[in-house]
Amino acid sequence: MSTGKDADTVLDLLYIQESEEVYRNPTEVKMSQIVLPCHANHHGELSVGQLLKWMDSTACLSAERHAGCSCITASVDDIHFEHTIGVGKVVTIIAKVTRAFTSSMEVGILVTCEDLYTDRLWKVCHAFATFVARRTEAGKVQLKQVIPYTQMEQMEYSLAAERRRMRLIHAEIITDLLSSSTSQLDALPAERTRVESVELVLPPHANHQVSTFGGQIMAWMENVATIAASRLCNAHPTLRTIDMFHFRGPSHIGDRLVLKAIVNNAFKDSMEVGVCAEAYQGGEPQRHINSAFMTFEVLDSDRKPRMLPRIRPAPGDGKRRYQEAIARRKIRLDRKYITSSKQTQVPLSVPWDPSNQIYLSYNNVSALKLMDTRNNWVLTSEKNKVRLYTLEQNHMLCFKVEMHVSISAEQTFHLLSDLRRRKDWDPHYESCEVINHVDEDDTLYRVATPTVTKEGKGQDFILLASLRKPCDASDPYLIALRSVTLPTHPPTEDYTRGEILCAGFTIWEESSFVTKITYYNQATPGVLPYISTDIAGLSSSFYSVFSACSHFLEANKDRLLALPSSAL
Repeated sequence: MSTGKDADTVLDLLYIQESEEVYRNPTEVKMSQIVLPCHANHHGELSVGQLLKWMDSTACLSAERHAGCSCITASVDDIHFEHTIGVGKVVTIIAKVTRAFTSSMEVGILVTCEDLYTDRLWKVCHAFATFVARRTEAGKVQLKQVIPYTQMEQMEYSLAAERRRMRLIHAEIITDLLSSSTSQLDALPAERTRVESVELVLPPHANHQVSTFGGQIMAWMENVATIAASRLCNAHPTLRTIDMFHFRGPSHIGDRLVLKAIVNNAFKDSMEVGVCAEAYQGGEPQRHINSAFMTFEVLDSDRKPRMLPRIRPAPGDGKRRYQEAIARRKIRLDRKYITSSKQTQVPLSVPWDPSNQIYLSYNNVSALKLMDTRNNWVLTSEKNKVRLYTLEQNHMLCFKVEMHVSISAEQTFHLLSDLRRRKDWDPHYESCEVINHVDEDDTLYRVATPTVTKEGKGQDFILLASLRKPCDASDPYLIALRSVTLPTHPPTEDYTRGEILCAGFTIWEESSFVTKITYYNQATPGVLPYISTDIAGLSSSFYSVFSACSHFLEANKDRLLALPSSAL
């Protein structure tokens, strides 16, 4: 439970107070419900299915407020339920559009719970849903852009492009992990947990567009998944996490909705239940509507997770589900460790391997975007329009250097994105070698720097460089850097292993031939010796370094212009 003071932090996610006026996002929709016995399960707690219906309804209204037309749920990202909600408590759901793309938009959803007798308020969960604007008689809808106003909105707007990228490649990650998954044989047959149920879609189950309400489908899916989990543990389970819902097709009044669930795998104190929904009318073949994966725990009298029996996968398709559950569990742990942690909770260097590549890349880019949205930087020094700013946050010093160059943003991005060329202008880079060119977005480097200490030893860094091109005109080019560890490249006696938590460039196109370059760095102990005199105002070496960067870009832009566009 949280205190009233914590509640202020929760609500800061969606509100800002300025000059005695409360700013409210124009797409924001708020729903408040008191939890009644009819909404509760056998524990006297709000049914997750009922909560999902409320969340989907609130998010849909927010999407429609922005689109100006009917919208349908396309997907809901992973949801982790931090607390349960008892009867008599008040649930508040706040939804707002964080970013709009061509015909789809991302909606952020925050769920809080309030105890009316103690004034306590705490966060229950947050989620991101994707909605698609329905075609009108005039054709496909072109959504207007979201204009972020507050710093928090700017941050979520920027990160929405990264979350969209992760959604699109989610299935590929599962496929890659399956090759290394192995199964175990255990006592209880998975077939014992299989559940099948059918629901007739009636008018009360439909939304204002005469389609089956997405929240209702999710509630029915949660119901059969709970039954499947109960059959394994012979107890009442608690739903902790829902993996992404992805709606593959519509359902309408008159459909027979067939819901199927089975425990895919059981781990030490949690189990994954796979559930799908299929629809049909009359003699037509069944249509796949939705699939989801739900993680359950069984709590003991102390509200601690209980040990669970293992299962024996069914032959054939059951083995595939068993192995995929292992892969998804690995992904959940990676996400929780890397992408869900606050910046101050993530170690400087995280082990890199192909299975967590996408989440390290996400964390790398997100950290840089978070620094880019900060608006309380302090100008420390300026020389010939090269500016040095500092910011102290969470007991960590951050700095940024900003300048303009007469070269296009695309050319600047291509020249700076290859770290091997940085030694041509940055004296802090003694050498740089490629360890692994992972893909077109991510590359692993080893960088060696000259000594700046009395010991006489230089430093080396193992860096993950993550590149991003703009999603649209409102985005910059990004080159994000962070330290990782590789078993193939341990520290050596010749160098002190340094670490970088977050660094990189944002490259903004201000006109066809004027680009703003901003370099960011969180000053870890390995970086401080190189910039301490600049920050203290005792030197202006930062100017000479970035002046050399400007000359490097100017000198090489003609060579890039001579290359065909495909080479860029």
